[in-house]
Amino acid sequence: MNPEHGADPEHGTHPGGAGRSAADRAAGPLLALSTVLIGLMAGLFFAFDVSVMPGLAAGDDRTYVTAMQHINAVIDGNGLFGGVFVLALLATAAAALVEYRKGRRGPAGWAGAAAVAYLAVLVITFAVNIPLNNELADAGDAAKMTGFAVVDKFKGTWVTTNILRTLLCTAALTALTRALLLHGRATAR
Repeated sequence: MNPEHGADPEHGTHPGGAGRSAADRAAGPLLALSTVLIGLMAGLFFAFDVSVMPGLAAGDDRTYVTAMQHINAVIDGNGLFGGVFVLALLATAAAALVEYRKGRRGPAGWAGAAAVAYLAVLVITFAVNIPLNNELADAGDAAKMTGFAVVDKFKGTWVTTNILRTLLCTAALTALTRALLLHGRATAR
């Protein structure tokens, strides 16, 4: 096709999607999927920031330990959560790669930035939050606990790093929104 008639051979885009490669057709859905998955994670972390953790902090330490042990056990055993948690990074990185390979540097850069921000969330989770969750689980039955030093450590560090995870997910979500907008503009030509 002649570029004067709407085709963009350099980027593989054609009006109406005719003649687009499978990778080109995958970019938009990957960006949309990434945005939804990162949004779900941002919402989960935000809910802990504004309701779960303040609500638990208002009670006594035994209730705090028991509730967090139950919450962590449910999350750890939840395949849907695990899938969203991991797939968010994979889909975002794949979207960035597809956009980059198609020569769409704007969407690729924003999706790449989102992947880096979300990767930081995973690093924080595995380096800080999960070990704290494990310490809390190892403390045993809250009804039999005599000291709550583990709770003080948990409250201070876990809550702070969760706020950081919320901010990083929100940054990733913002970057993906920008990537989607730029992708739409690039493929509408």
